[in-house]
Amino acid sequence: MRNFQKRVLTSMIILPLSIFITLKGGNFLAFFLLSIFFLSNFELFSVFKKKSTILFLDLVLIISLYSFYYLAEENIISRNLLFWTVLLIILSDVGGYIFGKTFKWKKITRISPNKTLSGVFGSFIFSLLSIPIANFTFSADKINFFQVKFFFLALFFSLVAQAGDLTISYYKRIEKVKDIGKILPGHGGIFDRIDGVIFVIIISLIFYKLNLIP
Repeated sequence: MRNFQKRVLTSMIILPLSIFITLKGGNFLAFFLLSIFFLSNFELFSVFKKKSTILFLDLVLIISLYSFYYLAEENIISRNLLFWTVLLIILSDVGGYIFGKTFKWKKITRISPNKTLSGVFGSFIFSLLSIPIANFTFSADKINFFQVKFFFLALFFSLVAQAGDLTISYYKRIEKVKDIGKILPGHGGIFDRIDGVIFVIIISLIFYKLNLIP
């Protein structure tokens, strides 16, 4: 419970700050993303020994940070899609945590012992809540989030976020560590916090460039 309180408090500080910097854009956003890059690399080189692991995670991180910057700076539509994607991932993570702790159904993998079937369903359910929130928040920008495709995208992005989390957990399990860092109370390190985000942001940019969204 104490760890959950730390997790919530840290999120209450980081989330508004991240939104403010993203809205400011330009050099503010570039510096913010570069800071994430260097801090994440410090964590990667401190924990992982295999060069192939560091190279793979670093490549995913770089593409993800570029995708984030592009969506944030392209136009108001792409920025709102970025905010929706991040909101979706946050809600997916919260839903997985709440349902996993409350119902404690069957564990789904040895890679991450805390992952349960109830947590998976909770992530899917909470990810759908991002749709009415986004539609209400961004309605002035004429994005109709109540289109059927956004419901499927919400479930798909949630699945990708959970798979991304398991991917990072797999590498952490090989190194026999719980967290990659300790800079964020309740969350671990930078990479522990963005493990699900980095994969989804990349796919979000690909879908945007292919005109699959909005």
